[in-house]
Amino acid sequence: MSDALVLYNLRPPAVVITLNRPDKRNALSRALIAALTEAFQRAREDVAARCVILTGAGPVFCAGMDLAELAESLDLPETPAAETIIWDDALRLAKLFDLIYTLPKPTLAAVNGAAAAGGAGLVTVCDLALAAPEARLGYTEVRRGLVAAMVMPHLLRHVGERSARYLLLSGELMDAAEACRTGLINAVVPAGQLLEQAHTWCRLMADGGPTALASTKSLLECFSRQALSVEETAKASAAPRLTEEVKQGLRAFFAKQPPPWAVQ
Repeated sequence: MSDALVLYNLRPPAVVITLNRPDKRNALSRALIAALTEAFQRAREDVAARCVILTGAGPVFCAGMDLAELAESLDLPETPAAETIIWDDALRLAKLFDLIYTLPKPTLAAVNGAAAAGGAGLVTVCDLALAAPEARLGYTEVRRGLVAAMVMPHLLRHVGERSARYLLLSGELMDAAEACRTGLINAVVPAGQLLEQAHTWCRLMADGGPTALASTKSLLECFSRQALSVEETAKASAAPRLTEEVKQGLRAFFAKQPPPWAVQ
C-alpha cells in the first residue's frame, strides 16, 4: 500500500478517500489533517467525483487526535507562541470538519472500525454513515480533560440532546448497533460488504442532479445552522488544552493509569 497519509481512489460515481496511517490507528496528526483537507478540496473540484466515501485503512477508522503530537505542544513553554500553535491546531481541524460538512457533494463515512473522539467527529460531519458490526463510536475527550466542542452541534442533530449528553459526558463508546439505533449512523453492514454498500448508496445519490444535490445540502445547512462559528468552536476546543487538567489527563493516558480525577 502507498505510504501517502491519505489515499484518493476515484471509482465513479464516487471517490474513496482513505485515512492511511494504520500503524497509528489513523490518528489525526497535523500532516494527516492537512492531507485530508487537500483530498476533500480535490474531491470538491473533481467532476468525476459525484460523491465522496471516507474510510480508514487497517482495523481502525480513526482513533481521534494524535495525542502524542498534542502532548508535545502542551510541553512547550507557556508563551503566546505556544498558545498560537494550540489555537492553529484546533482551527485546522475545525475547518476540515466544516469543509466536509459543507461540501456540495454527498459524503458517506464507511466506518470500518473504532471511531473515537475526532474520528467520531469525522463520522458526524458526513451526510451518511455505514459501519461494520465491530465498529465502536464515541467521544472520549472528557476522559483526557478535553472538550468535544467542534462536533457538538453535529452530534446533537443526529442523536438528540439526551443521547448526546450521555456520549459527551460519559466518554463511553457505543457499538455499531446502538449507534444505528440512536441515529449516529444509518446502517450496520458486514465488514466485507461495507465499501460495496457505500458505492451502492453513492450510485443512488448520483442519480440526483449535481446542482439539486448541492442546493439540498445548502438548504439543510441553513435549516440546521449551528449557533457558533467555526472560529468560536475551535476556540472552545483549544482553551482546555492550555489547562493543567489536560496535561494530567495525557500523562495518565501515556502511563496507562487513571487520571487523578477518576473515581478509584
